[in-house]
Amino acid sequence: MPHSPEDKRKALARVRRLRGQVEALERALEAGADCAPVLQQMAAIRGAVNGLMSEVLESHIRETLAALPTGAGGADARETQTDQLAQDLSGLVRSYLR
Repeated sequence: MPHSPEDKRKALARVRRLRGQVEALERALEAGADCAPVLQQMAAIRGAVNGLMSEVLESHIRETLAALPTGAGGADARETQTDQLAQDLSGLVRSYLR
């Protein structure tokens, strides 16, 4: 869960956009729209959900790694290692969600 006010604001904005996309899909289905635009809207919704999931997972990864105890090498070395590990894990998550 995003904890900073900025991350929370961005996540809620994504959810609100998703709601609008889902409502547009509902209207298209009720109106009997052609399959191609409906499928395109569904793909857009899936992409938006995956983007939101990626952001929340990345936030969770960063928070979890930041909570690990400090090891040898000092705070600066640990921060560099933590940032690199967070980037690696986030990249894996993003590639999985595509």
